[in-house]
Amino acid sequence: MNKSEKSILFNQILWDYNIPESDIEAVFRGQIPLAGHYNRFMLFRKILETYPWFTILQLFTPSEIQELLTSEVIEKLRVPSLRKQYEFVKQRLQEVIPEVGD
Repeated sequence: MNKSEKSILFNQILWDYNIPESDIEAVFRGQIPLAGHYNRFMLFRKILETYPWFTILQLFTPSEIQELLTSEVIEKLRVPSLRKQYEFVKQRLQEVIPEVGD
């Protein structure tokens, strides 16, 4: 996914806030802690609630998804079917991607 496509996607999830796309990218890269009032996990949750799995795989590596897809993020998803879906994804990622230090 190119930068322009990412910019469009990021702007769509925060359409109601005046938060620069560069701040969103910087939060995901760990360069700054917040974009507006959103941290990495809050932004990731918004992405999970907005985009299909195929799009998420284009935005993040499986290792990044494993890091961001915490139980807390899953519990805060508004749609029960999404919580169930992403709990399964979390379990599968734990099976196929070794933990750091293993």
